[in-house]
Amino acid sequence: MRLAELQTPALVVDPAALEHNLATMATALPGDRCRPHVKAHKTTALAARQSVAGHAGFTCATIAEVEGMAAAGLDHDLLLANEVVDARRLGAVVERGARVTLAVDSDTTVDAAAAGGVREVVVDVNVGLPRCGCAPAEAGALAERARSIGLSVRGVMGYEGHLMTVTSSEERATRTRDAMAALLAAHAEVGGDLVSGGGTGTWDLNHWVTEVQAGSYVLMDTAYAQLGLPFRQALFIEATVISVNRAGGWAVADCGLKALGMDHGNPSIEGAAVWYCSDEHLTFSADPLPSVGQRVRVIPAHVDPTVAYHAWMHLLNPDGSGVAESWRVDLRGW
Repeated sequence: MRLAELQTPALVVDPAALEHNLATMATALPGDRCRPHVKAHKTTALAARQSVAGHAGFTCATIAEVEGMAAAGLDHDLLLANEVVDARRLGAVVERGARVTLAVDSDTTVDAAAAGGVREVVVDVNVGLPRCGCAPAEAGALAERARSIGLSVRGVMGYEGHLMTVTSSEERATRTRDAMAALLAAHAEVGGDLVSGGGTGTWDLNHWVTEVQAGSYVLMDTAYAQLGLPFRQALFIEATVISVNRAGGWAVADCGLKALGMDHGNPSIEGAAVWYCSDEHLTFSADPLPSVGQRVRVIPAHVDPTVAYHAWMHLLNPDGSGVAESWRVDLRGW
């Protein structure tokens, strides 16, 4: 398929940038030092590329992601880094031969893991992000409870997500160290082989975890691009200019709120100024203004929710003129 034949808005992937990102992470954090987070791309075809690069264990955010990864044969070691109160679907995946580990942070979620048929857990510890995770001082007792009802406790997990986009690398490193001190204190009480955490924003700063749960590095977005990371922008939204107001100085592309994750702000267009997005429209100015029918490349500010809006991801051929492969975003939904 020629690129011009793609119905817009469409997710497109630059193959050279993708391969650079895969190789950079595989070199820096080989093997089980990185457990890629599939929530960033929700695509088993892309996860398979990560596996070929040497990262065979994966992090998931939803039960559906675990099920989809297992169905695709990528079930060597799946961590659901999220609490659930009904683990029966996960237990069914385990019964079919997959290795699934579940995050727990309370007696209720420990009991749910056991009742659902999950056999392995990690204790999720709050390291400063006001989200899931038990207090570090409670982690040991929770691990004891899990073991007492027959669960295997692999270790601890703690996500310093509140630090991922701190602009200063020095501040990001210092605060990551402090967050990980709490996680290591919990690990001393819990035991196990795993100290899991980190992400794209701290992938090279978090030296305390045994595995980094980075996800966005493989496709990237403008929020992470501000940090000067060695990863390249690989994902774009191909959009079409559908209206131009030359007197007012603006153009409109068919790429709005329903095609973009907007929680990190407006997307970008190289050489243009994005004014705002509405449901199905992106209004921008540029000099010169494009013509109706012209294509523009939109760069998302937050890759994870952007991908989840789309059913397909299209890998371009090397010269960018056409589509080499189309990958279904098959881990969408719940």
